[in-house]
Amino acid sequence: MTEKDFYFTIDKTACAELKERGSRFIAYAFPIAKAEDFKNILAKIKAEHPKATHHCFGYRLGLNHDKFRVSDDGEPAGSAGRPILGQIDSKELTDVLVIVVRYFGGTLLGIPGLISAYKSAAAMVLQTVPAVQKQVEENYRIQFDYTQMNEIMRYLKQAGCTIIEQEMQLFCFIVAGIPKNRVEMLVNRLKSQKGVEISKVVVR
Repeated sequence: MTEKDFYFTIDKTACAELKERGSRFIAYAFPIAKAEDFKNILAKIKAEHPKATHHCFGYRLGLNHDKFRVSDDGEPAGSAGRPILGQIDSKELTDVLVIVVRYFGGTLLGIPGLISAYKSAAAMVLQTVPAVQKQVEENYRIQFDYTQMNEIMRYLKQAGCTIIEQEMQLFCFIVAGIPKNRVEMLVNRLKSQKGVEISKVVVR
């Protein structure tokens, strides 16, 4: 897979509901950054819907789209989690979680009916929230003297960086996400400044 400078995700939550032969399918979409986010969100949804029959989900994480998980939560194998993940993948999204809560309405849908219902609910919720394009960033730690702060901040702003962490004392440091396609230019510029130290931060 070729490395990309951009990826697509969502930056807000969404909710949609589908009714199928008496059953209610309530779909939620969330932006997530790591697996721990998913665990907290799923616990919250389960607390909001304690009487629901199933809480099925699918999520995709990572710039290479290589981290994912699905759950049928008691539905027949492959009838819920995979169709949900399939809708995330069909939009080429990552860092996205979709949970579909089902309240059973008394009529069995059969496996084809379940696949269709979970797929449709996931598609509906993802249609209500726009996909956003984000730049792939590499994280760097920059250390400098307080007198250089304005200049350093101007460089970071011009390059469209994300400030992840900062501490402004007599000696300052910033952890910044630098757009991948501007790393070389910005790192060289910062290294040319007297007293500025810069090192790459490896995110595990």
